[in-house]
Amino acid sequence: MPPVKMRGTQKPKNTKRTILRLFSYMGKFRLLWPVVFLCVTISSLAGVAGAYLLKPALNDYILPFIGSESPNLKPFVQLIFTMIGIYLLGAASSFITERILIYISTKTLCNIRKDLFHHLGKLPLKYFDSKPHGVLMSLFTNDTDTLRDMFSQSVPQLLSMFFQVTGIFVMMIFLSVPLTVLMVSTIFLIMLLATKIGKKSGQAFRSQQANIGAVNGFIEELIEGQRVVKVFNREQEAYRRFDELNEKLREAGTRANTYANILGPIMNNLSHVQYALTAILGAFLVIWGHSDIGTIATFLQSTRKFSQPLTQVSQQINSILNALAGAERIFSAIDEKVEEDDGQVDLVNAYETLANLAKDGVSHLVESYAPTGSWAWKITSTGQLKKLKGDVVFKNVNFSYEKDVRVLSDINLHAKPGQKIALVGSTGSGKTTITNLLTRFYDIEDDYGSITYDSIPIQDIKKDALRRSLGMVLQDTHLFTGTIRENIAYGNLEASESQVLAAAKLANAHSFIKHLPHGYDTVITGDGASLSQGQRQLLAIARAACANPPVLILDEATSSIDTRTEALIQSGMDKLMSGRTVFVIAHRLSTVRNADEIIVLDHGKIIERGNHEELLAKEGMYYKLYTGAFQLS
Repeated sequence: MPPVKMRGTQKPKNTKRTILRLFSYMGKFRLLWPVVFLCVTISSLAGVAGAYLLKPALNDYILPFIGSESPNLKPFVQLIFTMIGIYLLGAASSFITERILIYISTKTLCNIRKDLFHHLGKLPLKYFDSKPHGVLMSLFTNDTDTLRDMFSQSVPQLLSMFFQVTGIFVMMIFLSVPLTVLMVSTIFLIMLLATKIGKKSGQAFRSQQANIGAVNGFIEELIEGQRVVKVFNREQEAYRRFDELNEKLREAGTRANTYANILGPIMNNLSHVQYALTAILGAFLVIWGHSDIGTIATFLQSTRKFSQPLTQVSQQINSILNALAGAERIFSAIDEKVEEDDGQVDLVNAYETLANLAKDGVSHLVESYAPTGSWAWKITSTGQLKKLKGDVVFKNVNFSYEKDVRVLSDINLHAKPGQKIALVGSTGSGKTTITNLLTRFYDIEDDYGSITYDSIPIQDIKKDALRRSLGMVLQDTHLFTGTIRENIAYGNLEASESQVLAAAKLANAHSFIKHLPHGYDTVITGDGASLSQGQRQLLAIARAACANPPVLILDEATSSIDTRTEALIQSGMDKLMSGRTVFVIAHRLSTVRNADEIIVLDHGKIIERGNHEELLAKEGMYYKLYTGAFQLS
């Protein structure tokens, strides 16, 4: 009997609800489950029947053949072939069961992962801001892995155990009541001992898992921060800390594996003792004339098949509880409230027609189903079109991420079509929060001011339409695995080759792209780790240019670009910003000198506003920042 390693078990908070939820997924295969139960029953009963045939084989054939000069082997051969047929039927049933369960489990996990991924895509940004990315990733990896193990191993084994143990127990009672009583008594004592050792083993393994997590976290942190370690000569401190954590892991692993390793031999030896006691009592029953050799041999053969599954029940139950805990976490994410969108205003391509110019003297907007380069807001209930101009107004806006912690206070600003608005301030002053509200990553409450876009309340605009009208270049550039061309076209999946090239040239990314090994077909992996930070930022700017949005948000867009590169792209950026409403967040004040209005924020409040010359003349905070008397943090 192999050693049973007891892992630390995580239990679900609501087992019944989680099981019913899983049944709702597995219920889609309701036509296959009867086949599974039938095959499991046949497989289990085949094992019982094959073992029972050992009795007539001994009593009716083998023992009578002893000393016989011309035994009739034909009935015995027929019995042998019957046993072979029964075991082949059991093997075929087991194979069919495994194949069906593999299909059910993989399809169920596929459906769960699909529902989880699709639901995560509908959740608001604040959900991801409040959850560590590693926790979300574990839903797709660790938690689904435990479910796969449960579907493919634990559940089939428990089903097989149930039918097998039930069938064997009935057969054993039929064979010999005294031997059955002895076996059940010894099994109870063995399980009691295994439970006590298992508890200690489970505690030890939980400690080991915690120490593994600590070691892995430390290693990951050190690998990512290797430059910092070397710069500050902290190698010896890193070695000391690692040795300390590694020693704790060794001690915990020693305890855990000690319990796990002694459990197997103890169970094995006790099962041998049980087998020996059963054989001894069986021998006396034969001597006393209360049984026969065939019955005892069959009973001994069945003892192994009865005790081994029972000793593995606790391990399978632990595996199922871990899987249910993982499923509960997955379903908890799926049950998260999706991002609400009550918008009634859509964004459509449009063009102006002069068909009615003779009547009223004005042009009219007509919706187009092909890209025109011009956009219009469409009120879905009436079909009325309104030209998108890029007029954005914040009026008395107040906002808090958490209750009673005010982030923005009484924000008033007006970005007129084609204006460049610069937001300046130290970290935490509320610059990025303003753009989060403009994109509706977060929404303000009704009594906390208003935001309008072309005189339309922003909450009346559909979120996907709103975000299609906005182009963003973030400080933390994120590139996807794929070619340079695909990453630039991510802003506009229908972009032509010429549009991709034009966007790259506009951002001055074309010059370095053409020198890459495969040019625009160069594949980016690892979030563009093979590119410099400045090159990655240029690609992000090109991506925004390819989207050709009417409103731009540049969040520290040139923070990772050196002064020379900044000068090269400034003309391209000016072309990109021409005719668009632009919000610029910058620490580097040289990038905002030509802004139409510079807004200086401090602790969520606007403390100064004006153009570059006006603010310098005031000699206030902006003056101090620009002259270096005060540093942004």
